[in-house]
Amino acid sequence: MRFFSLRQTSRAVLLSMGMSAGLVLSLNAQAATVKPIDVPANTPTSQNSDTRLTPANSTDGIIALVNDNAILKSDLINAVIQTQARAQATGEPIANSAQLQSEVLNALILRELQLSLVNRVGLKPDEAAINQRLTQIAKSEGVDSLAALQQRLDANQAGSYAALRAQIIEDAAIQSLQQRQITNRVRISEQDIEAFLASPEAKRLNQSEYQTIHVRVPYIDDYSRLSQDQRDEALKVAQTLRARLQASNVDVAAIIAEVQGSYPIPLQGGDTGFHKAAALPTELASEIIKLDVGAVSAPLVTPEGIDVIKLAGKKASDTMIIPQWHTRHILVKVDDLQTDALAEQKINDLYAQLRGGADFADLAATYSDDPGSAGRGGDLDWVSEEDMIGPFEAVMKNTAVGDYSAPFKTQFGWHILKIEGKRQQDVSDQYRRNMARQALYQRLAPQAKEDWLQELRAGAYIQVLE
Repeated sequence: MRFFSLRQTSRAVLLSMGMSAGLVLSLNAQAATVKPIDVPANTPTSQNSDTRLTPANSTDGIIALVNDNAILKSDLINAVIQTQARAQATGEPIANSAQLQSEVLNALILRELQLSLVNRVGLKPDEAAINQRLTQIAKSEGVDSLAALQQRLDANQAGSYAALRAQIIEDAAIQSLQQRQITNRVRISEQDIEAFLASPEAKRLNQSEYQTIHVRVPYIDDYSRLSQDQRDEALKVAQTLRARLQASNVDVAAIIAEVQGSYPIPLQGGDTGFHKAAALPTELASEIIKLDVGAVSAPLVTPEGIDVIKLAGKKASDTMIIPQWHTRHILVKVDDLQTDALAEQKINDLYAQLRGGADFADLAATYSDDPGSAGRGGDLDWVSEEDMIGPFEAVMKNTAVGDYSAPFKTQFGWHILKIEGKRQQDVSDQYRRNMARQALYQRLAPQAKEDWLQELRAGAYIQVLE
């Protein structure tokens, strides 16, 4: 059974898959925003409430043609029912209106279009990822194995587990398809990254924590109504305050009381504790991150008053030091031309040659099936954690510098690796650039997805039947 969850937020449509196990797999809300279909007055999307499809008045049949595929009336009814059930569960009930049916039908059409494209390009999700998702569902259902999950689901309705697995595969394939399409559309240049890093928004990439002493000299009246003498008086107090705060180990309360003097409006503020730059007011954060510990800002004139800020402390976490391994490897693939047994025999022969004194780089250059590294004697350069798949990383971490591993197997075939060196590397700059790229991508991706889905729909044959 195929059904979708729809929630109207800025006229966005959420497509989701659901099963008796409680699974909900959703696409991005903005990606599925569509215009209502123009259909004849006698169709289920008509504004005439008497023509709305319900289980009572529907005889199953085709409600829409999408290229070579059909959407049945029962598909639409089930989708609407499930949409209403989920809306009810979240405290936002939705009536079975013509508008609801129109939007749900559009959601069904978009999904059919994406599944058709998935089939054409031959996208197949990773089997391990599918099993991992099913394992998560099993745990949420209180069972400890996929076999137990299958038994529970099929006991309620025969074939439920197979249907659940099929829908997870479909959803993963659609997600992979969307990722591919969006990546091709979102172009981020090095100049874009530089501009982002120079912008106030980039302060959110700063993970350091700042302890600030922030004192404000409020104005006597609205700034627009202040006389020049009143403005000068406030600035003079702020300058005195700045001079007092420059001392080390200051007593902030005592300084405020001392500087207050005859100024008619109480000074405001004190030690605000530690905060990340992203949590500070934008207009202040840009000043604070420039200060050295112990330094005091020049008086900052704002519409509400004159601010004086001292950076009392900083917990620096801008530096990111990570371990890296200089790694070489030899790969013997397992594929249609080479069985696992033959590949294992070949890697064992190469291992024997290494034990006999053969040069690792020479063997990699001659026998490795990895075209990217074979020409460099198997050199993978410096490798960080999570750069490689799990089994490879585990062996890499447990191999001494200057030594090579015993043969081991991954999803790509059989390997032997050698560790040429190990270091602690500062990757702070690259980390910030990667975070900037990710932030720009997140900003641009929703519109890119929206544009692609609209183009996909515009180029398709879609007919809504009476």
